[in-house]
Amino acid sequence: MTPDVAAFRSARDFLLANAEDYETAYRDFRWPEVADFNWALDWFDGVLAAETPDRPALWIVEEDGSELKLTFAELAERSSRVAGWLRAQGVERGDRILLMLGNQVELWETMLAAMRLGAVVVPATTLLTADDLRDRIARGGVAHVVTGAADTAKFADLTGGWTRICVGAADGWLSFGDAYGHEPYDAAGTTTHAGDTLLLYFTSGTTARPKLVEHTYASYPVGHLSTMYWIGLRPGDVHLNVSSPGWAKHAWSNVFAPWNAGACVLVLNYARFSAPALLEVMRRCEVTTFCAPPTVWRMLIQEDLRSWDLNLRIAVAAGEPLNPEIIDQVRDQWGLTVRDGYGQTETTAQIGNPPGQPLKPGSMGRPLPGYRIALIDPVSGRPADEGEVCIDLSARPVALMAGYRDESGRTGEAMEGGYYHTGDVASVDADGYITFVGRTDDVFKASDYKISPFELESVLLEHDAVAEAAVVPAADPVRLAVPKAYVTLAAGHEPTAETARSILAHSRRRLAPYKRVRRLEFGELPKTISGKIRRVELRGLEGEDRRPGEFREEDFRDLTS
Repeated sequence: MTPDVAAFRSARDFLLANAEDYETAYRDFRWPEVADFNWALDWFDGVLAAETPDRPALWIVEEDGSELKLTFAELAERSSRVAGWLRAQGVERGDRILLMLGNQVELWETMLAAMRLGAVVVPATTLLTADDLRDRIARGGVAHVVTGAADTAKFADLTGGWTRICVGAADGWLSFGDAYGHEPYDAAGTTTHAGDTLLLYFTSGTTARPKLVEHTYASYPVGHLSTMYWIGLRPGDVHLNVSSPGWAKHAWSNVFAPWNAGACVLVLNYARFSAPALLEVMRRCEVTTFCAPPTVWRMLIQEDLRSWDLNLRIAVAAGEPLNPEIIDQVRDQWGLTVRDGYGQTETTAQIGNPPGQPLKPGSMGRPLPGYRIALIDPVSGRPADEGEVCIDLSARPVALMAGYRDESGRTGEAMEGGYYHTGDVASVDADGYITFVGRTDDVFKASDYKISPFELESVLLEHDAVAEAAVVPAADPVRLAVPKAYVTLAAGHEPTAETARSILAHSRRRLAPYKRVRRLEFGELPKTISGKIRRVELRGLEGEDRRPGEFREEDFRDLTS
């Protein structure tokens, strides 16, 4: 075992040993110093496949009930053959591979194979259009594309000398299936440096053109030790994470965090989400740890969770802030507390509620091991009780991105003043618990009071009729702006005046006068292709005139008397 692997393993074992001792873990954890470290060769092959060859590594369950279950040794052997075949097709160290696949085994095989070769992966969701792909191929400097047969048509009009590799069969494309007959990759002499580029992620673009986030052979593989710790993963766990390939959260919880722990990655591969189908897989496969975004949790609590007898030990949420109403309902039905966590494509999990720690309602937790977090006042540039969530660069975490690729100006802005700036606003209490307020772009003023959309949305979600909500400022001649809610209704509720009156009355009872929602409109919420609500688009709809279908507080005499 090389010194780099030993250092990584020691850091990982320290976090496992202190899984429920936050004070010790946070105080004493140090990021392992690695220079030449290849996570696929040194950790996946050299430790997991070598020491626990028969332990399940990847378990894919299809909608029709069929499944594929591979051990660490089997997946290491398969992905090594893929690496050998990719090298034979011309994939060299540093080459960029656009990887656009669903939750299928070839995705994990290609990820591991690319790492073995020292290549760079550009993950892409299958929801991308031809125009999206043209941008990614150009800005990503893509030399090779791996995609499924159903998506090859999107590339028909895209020109360039990149290698075309298809999972399935398509005219003019190499067949990925040929890889399984190839000799395993001979990794002798293969070295990747910690600072070499491993991943180039296009962000989901909630407010602007997607940025190209660069991660290294250390920042995500090593950096996700913090994510492993936050979730509370253990060797041998069966971990189910609901997220789509192509986005950073998929790598967080379907690759690096579980395999850092030596857990099994379980995936339900579905075309259309079904809460009962997901719960049945969790029961049948004896899932021990589960992570899902708040959108999925909101659908799950529509079910009678008590009727599902699960082996679940841990439940967490990430992607967007978790509303307290969800936590309460899951606790009431399952006796488990859904723990919130916070991070970005640019980082790993930086703030969270680790296992065994007291929770505070509405708080996303405390800084995780390896992260020094400060809330910076945007005016003074100094730490404050409320401000932008920032990472102290004097103790720069291994897990932080290298920067925005080919955009030194954006990188400089993000790293200004000795801090990495997340663009999110939060508050901190005397015990160090951090509570999300909103994106810097989303927080607004009404009657000269600062309004957090997240706080108002959490209250709205307590109403039975509300499945999803987004709050934005609406122009008002007296107050300058008032909170307006765009609401997606839960099943069984109609977009009537009576429903609007009931929701506005609920807001009136639960919120201070300056905070309460005064306008409301029903409809589906616009989202990025990664599922995040585009409040910027909703703000753009708001003008001085009343919108068709909009309900206002003054429409209901009993709400204004």
